[in-house]
Amino acid sequence: MRFVRTVAIFMLALLALTATVWAQDAEAELPDLEGRVITVAIENAYPPFNYIDEETNEPIGWDYDAVNEICARLNCVPEYVETSWEGLIVAISNGEYDLAADGITITEERAEIVAFSDGYVSLEQTLLARVDEDRYNTIEEFFADESLTVGVQHGTTNYFTLIDVLGEDSDRVVLMETFQFAVLALIAGDIDAVIMDNVAGQGYVGANPDAVKALDDSITAEEELGFIFPMESDLVDPFNAALASMEADGTLLALNLYWFAGVEEIELPDLEMRTVTVAVENSYPPFNSIDPVTNVGIGWDYDVVNELCARLNCVPEFIESSWDGLIVAISNGEYDMAANGITITEERAEIVDFSTGYVSLEQTLLVRVDEERFITVEEFLADESLTVGAQHGTTNYYVISELLGEDSPRIILQDTFQLTVLALMAGEIDAAIMDDVAGQGYVGANPDAVKTLDDTITAEEELGFIFPKDSDLVDAFNAALASMEADGSLLEYNLYWFAGVGSDDE
Repeated sequence: MRFVRTVAIFMLALLALTATVWAQDAEAELPDLEGRVITVAIENAYPPFNYIDEETNEPIGWDYDAVNEICARLNCVPEYVETSWEGLIVAISNGEYDLAADGITITEERAEIVAFSDGYVSLEQTLLARVDEDRYNTIEEFFADESLTVGVQHGTTNYFTLIDVLGEDSDRVVLMETFQFAVLALIAGDIDAVIMDNVAGQGYVGANPDAVKALDDSITAEEELGFIFPMESDLVDPFNAALASMEADGTLLALNLYWFAGVEEIELPDLEMRTVTVAVENSYPPFNSIDPVTNVGIGWDYDVVNELCARLNCVPEFIESSWDGLIVAISNGEYDMAANGITITEERAEIVDFSTGYVSLEQTLLVRVDEERFITVEEFLADESLTVGAQHGTTNYYVISELLGEDSPRIILQDTFQLTVLALMAGEIDAAIMDDVAGQGYVGANPDAVKTLDDTITAEEELGFIFPKDSDLVDAFNAALASMEADGSLLEYNLYWFAGVGSDDE
């Protein structure tokens, strides 16, 4: 399965490299089903959730990858049993299978006879049309034309939605045994549209891009999908716990991005083991810092640049450098690139080239946890007795200088953010201005000493890597960043380092 090659392998590498302690803690909290065999009813005709791969003749889809991952975490063995949609929910209610995975919408009516897991994705219902369709462009136009027919699988939420709109006896509704047959009838011109969940529609568009398209608008508000179990099943809580752990470490989102957002592999250049010198400050967590236990460099910059070079076949050589003069050093070609949480600005772009942005941030204030003289940025700025630390030459420094004045005695300059935070904890200054993601890093390292204010000073800004002007590495790294964004791995690293998803012991 392609997902295993592109995303799941990454997940294993990521957890092994950057979240080992967290993963061990999370696994310890999950129940152990002791190798129990679990029967999973599945239709194999509802892409991207489940279907038969035409090349391998093997079943694939979101359901397979998700249930396999859940059982890997719970120590169970899934046994997939192909069954038709008709009667599936009743079969689960009667205990014929342990669970069903088939893109099943959570409804109050169904919940009267089966137990649902927590929702794993939200969806809307839309119409699938032929690519050359020109009689209608919106759902409203489709329903207004009484000559147009629509295919649907009987007994689905899509079917009930459709009869609510057109009426149960409408001759415009064409019932099909499966969505696969409905799409084939659409392509053949036997019907004029197919109603289905938007994520399933994306699956059929991905398989037939030259034949069908999904309309941009939707028929229903968002609904959630879940697994179903017999009532009072002892599997509901373990599956919910596993889903929660997958959501926490980003695996669930990566699965959804891959199967529901049409993610494809991006062809990347081969840098043929080229050594790339990377300037880092090593004092700006969570981007880069020195691990006090191992005395080696760690952080978002290290993990992401290592991953980028793994994809591009290059060898990163990290070189510690002070922030002061770093951008000029890159402009002069002293290093191949710098990774240091650098805000993309027009002024800087005059002397260096930026990568595409990898995260958006806002600037805020870091304060002591027992601070009670002010609780907002506005209150801090209004009290002229309060001082703020900043690292000279950073965007944070320029922002606070614009607010307080370049020569304000309230601004205390420091060589590094690390020294600024130490001065704050020692009571030598009253606040430190920094990017919100860096602030989260310092809070994570010192939760009993510092906190960030809830409000922010600036609007969102983007961070990027910097390179000498006209560097041939820019396009290569942008392509690799795009591939990481597409398969969910960039968000995975951002969740881990910027959103506090990780070990409490770090």
